[in-house]
Amino acid sequence: MWSSEECRRILDEVIRLSDADETEAYLGGGHSALTRFANNSIHQNVEEMNVSLTVRTVLGKRAGRASTNKLDHDSLVRVIEDAKAIARVSEPDAGMLPVPGPAATENNDAYVEETASTTAEQRAAEVGKIVSRAETRGLTAAGKYLTGWGSLGEYGEKPAFALANSRGHFACYRCSRAEVGATIIAKDSSGWVGTNHHDARRLDIARLGDIATWKAEASANPREVPPGAYTVILEPEAVANLLWFLVWTDGFNALAADEERCFATGKVGQKLFGENITIEDDAFHPLHMSRPWDGEGVPKKKIALVENGVLKSLVYDRRTAAKHGVEPTGHGFPAPNLMGAWPTELVVHGGSQSVEDLVRSTERGILVTRFWYNRTVDPMKCIVTGMTRDGTFLVEGGKIVSGLKNFRFNESALEMLNKVEAMSAPERADSIVVPAMKVRDFHFTSVTRF
Repeated sequence: MWSSEECRRILDEVIRLSDADETEAYLGGGHSALTRFANNSIHQNVEEMNVSLTVRTVLGKRAGRASTNKLDHDSLVRVIEDAKAIARVSEPDAGMLPVPGPAATENNDAYVEETASTTAEQRAAEVGKIVSRAETRGLTAAGKYLTGWGSLGEYGEKPAFALANSRGHFACYRCSRAEVGATIIAKDSSGWVGTNHHDARRLDIARLGDIATWKAEASANPREVPPGAYTVILEPEAVANLLWFLVWTDGFNALAADEERCFATGKVGQKLFGENITIEDDAFHPLHMSRPWDGEGVPKKKIALVENGVLKSLVYDRRTAAKHGVEPTGHGFPAPNLMGAWPTELVVHGGSQSVEDLVRSTERGILVTRFWYNRTVDPMKCIVTGMTRDGTFLVEGGKIVSGLKNFRFNESALEMLNKVEAMSAPERADSIVVPAMKVRDFHFTSVTRF
């Protein structure tokens, strides 16, 4: 990955070349390498190396933004002129804030060279650990193993990993990543496992293959039980699949609260969740190690969002913070920003039990590996619908007794967090840090035929 010095050299050149009143420049992209497998064979290896330079220029109260993936001198000049041309025809913004000045950003380097330079042969060897476990059991494996560096997403998105502006602010975040997901498929059942980390050496892929294989075999010949309200043990992935909707429905977004379009509207200081629920946003948590500044270049702060069930804080972009006379929290998006702020490094405090402990303490309930095809039903109440998938089990007398056919559910994430009876230690799942949870009266609305 480019060094901080190299990023600064490129961005400083953009600032030097621009004669706009104010200029911001962002570097994003990087390298992404993906190995996909299905039917116990690798069928795809793809690699992408791409960079995005985005320039925002300000002329008076007008601003324009343009991007390029070329970094030669002529291309830098061209992208600056394009941004200025867009600014000249843009509507003036009377509430526009000046670009932020220099600010110390805490180092949160999450770059591991061994991960960034992982080869296709190395990924194939790791995939082989999963496939071999499936083949020896007469099962079929499918999934992916991705490695890379920078901010290049699987679908081509390129958020910034470095920025600079004409007031002398510079920030850079060096990171690598490794992500694995695998489904083991049997005749009438399946098992899934997945995780991600900035250090591929922290992924025990052989163990993940064992877990997915066990789930596929243990859920074979699934029984059908009627829909209704059940005690559930939600594994961390299932918890994360639901709690992301607290963010996606703008639940902790100060701008959304001002506009009365989220569950937090007028409720800061109120008890909304069970007393055993504490949620923070912490980019510096060792299981996150995320970018330590937001899309505006503001350093991120650790924020206590929920404390013992009480909604304590919201997150603020610069514009909304100025309106309220408070400091921005470092969760905003690049200007012009109509979205406000999102806390994307959630950490949910947990307990000391294991998933096995939660199962043993349950007289009758359902163990859920993960949810799938989840969608919002009511954003103000944070009601979500979706389906269980890849490992749903009936628990009786503190033991897993059979696999179950999958369910569709309708459940409010807010109400669910008032019904949590016990939790495991938190772990990273679906890019947030959450525990497994034992929850009473979880609402399953219908049964599938698989």
